[in-house]
Amino acid sequence: MAKKTYILDTNVYLTDSNSIFSFSNNDIVVPIKVLEEIDKHKKRQDSVGSNARRIIRTLDELRAKGNLSKGARIRRGAGLLRARSYELGLLPPGFDDEDPDNQILATALSEKKDSPRRKVVVVSRDINMRVKCDALDILGEDYETEKVVKSRSEIHTGATKHLVDDQVIDRFYAGENVFLDKEETKLYPNQFVLLVSSANEKKTALARFFNYNKHLGKVLDYSNKKWNIKSRNKEQDFALNLLMDPDVKIVTLVGAAGTGKTMIALYAGLCQAVDDWHTVIPKQARYSRLIVTRPIQPMGKDIGYLPGSLEEKMSPWLAPINDNLQYLLGNGKDSLKEYVSEGIIEIEALTYIRGRSINNAFIVVDEIQNMTAHELKTVVTRVGDNSKIVLMGDIEQIDNVYIDETTNGLTHAVEKFKEHSIAGHVTLIRGERSKVATLAAKVL
Repeated sequence: MAKKTYILDTNVYLTDSNSIFSFSNNDIVVPIKVLEEIDKHKKRQDSVGSNARRIIRTLDELRAKGNLSKGARIRRGAGLLRARSYELGLLPPGFDDEDPDNQILATALSEKKDSPRRKVVVVSRDINMRVKCDALDILGEDYETEKVVKSRSEIHTGATKHLVDDQVIDRFYAGENVFLDKEETKLYPNQFVLLVSSANEKKTALARFFNYNKHLGKVLDYSNKKWNIKSRNKEQDFALNLLMDPDVKIVTLVGAAGTGKTMIALYAGLCQAVDDWHTVIPKQARYSRLIVTRPIQPMGKDIGYLPGSLEEKMSPWLAPINDNLQYLLGNGKDSLKEYVSEGIIEIEALTYIRGRSINNAFIVVDEIQNMTAHELKTVVTRVGDNSKIVLMGDIEQIDNVYIDETTNGLTHAVEKFKEHSIAGHVTLIRGERSKVATLAAKVL
């Protein structure tokens, strides 16, 4: 196969600092403009800044081995990496010469002109950049390495339908052990199954799959009349079964705003960490504290730009969590403050969770869809002994420009953990916040 020359957009380097090692024996050209843009991000205190610093160190190591203007071997068996500028006047009228993206495209055009027999490919996470490539007759590709699925439709939902004989459902309700055949269906640990009678589609049963050597489990009811908590649909039932199970250490919840993911996660945490709420589950499943957090950066400027004390700065980002907790606690601001002051409930921005080792805690992390896979790893690896972590978010509301539905941290978590028995996932579908919110989500 003929060698290609790949030109990587800045966003590729900033999402994957090892991206230059992903192109086999093909050559890579680094536009001078990309080097300048990477340099602008190196002081950031997040994954983007971290990746910028890593790729700069990698390029410096290559520079020590060879001349970047002529080409340095990326590694044994790989192609060459070369830095270059572009020839003025190659962009057609209408393209702004000062625009960074257009300068990268101009570099690609220069490379095409100098090497007409070789395919030149621009790799970018930016859709509009790939559209521009097409307009200029340049091959443009998305960076596929970070994708765990090809499209949103392939993301694991945590539940499935399964046709069975009518008698199987009767046996299941009678308390008999029911097993599923591995040859008939592919299931993952802790996946939920809607058993549907092949003779009567209205005859159904909800079950939980563990593994092919264990019988199906029943979906338990964790409603609590004392606290006026009741699941409103089967997906919320599924989620509560995972959240209340001490053997499931990692729970991922995907759902649009209003599907109840935050509410039921906090309810489960309160039931297992707060004495007054400890009436739903056996004592051995308790945790010493409930930690609730969410990232702050996707909401706008860094927290340091906001006026006031640290608590005042964090308040806008943590307001949704406070609202839900106060609702669950009967709108009791004083009781929430009491739990917080006693250390039973911790509400913090995600920035201040990193670097800790968190033991004996029920941890809820919201807005995971705005994190990269690397950022996700830095959070989940903080989970210590006898702790449980809940990762949740809405993959339709991604504010991070460097990731999408197939590459964000939440999708990574769902796909990477789905084959492990200590993890479980549920996609919440129905909006339950209010009739107004549900209607708005559908029609607006």
